[in-house]
Amino acid sequence: MNDATELMRRVQSGDEAALSSLMEHWELPLKGLLIRFLHNEQETLDLAQETFVRVWEQRAKFRPGAEFKPWLFSIAVNLARNRLRWWRRRPEVTLEAWSGEDESETSAETLEAKERATAVRAAIDTLSQDLREAVILAEFEGMSQAEIAAATGTTVKAVESRLYRARATLRKSLVRWLERDTIS
Repeated sequence: MNDATELMRRVQSGDEAALSSLMEHWELPLKGLLIRFLHNEQETLDLAQETFVRVWEQRAKFRPGAEFKPWLFSIAVNLARNRLRWWRRRPEVTLEAWSGEDESETSAETLEAKERATAVRAAIDTLSQDLREAVILAEFEGMSQAEIAAATGTTVKAVESRLYRARATLRKSLVRWLERDTIS
């Protein structure tokens, strides 16, 4: 049993100090996941807090012996899905308007890195929700296919298929950058 699972067992028995320990350990990984979905720092902070509130509220649903990370990330992914749906119903507010990126750095290398990051983010944002979730969890969060399946409520085979399709789509979308990298 790992530390997070043991802490979650204590949380299930009402130990608020154990919840604080979980929050301290998982805050940064959770924020890293959420920022990749939302592209907005304030929304990320809000949903990170909401995720831990849900951990406390739903502590009885955590299965003994289960891995904590996929369970935590499934809560966060569901909250992010809901927030993104909310944004889509309000077309006057675009995700780009929420990004809050600082454009003050101007070196050619920095501009190219920002341009590449923007292209990757835009390409990922064009993926369907299920493909986008699989890519973010695999590539940015380093989760295994089994962990992704647990976090998204699907099968390992479905995750494998989603990752294959997502990567193929991203390769096509980012061919300009891939060609530039092989030439350089």
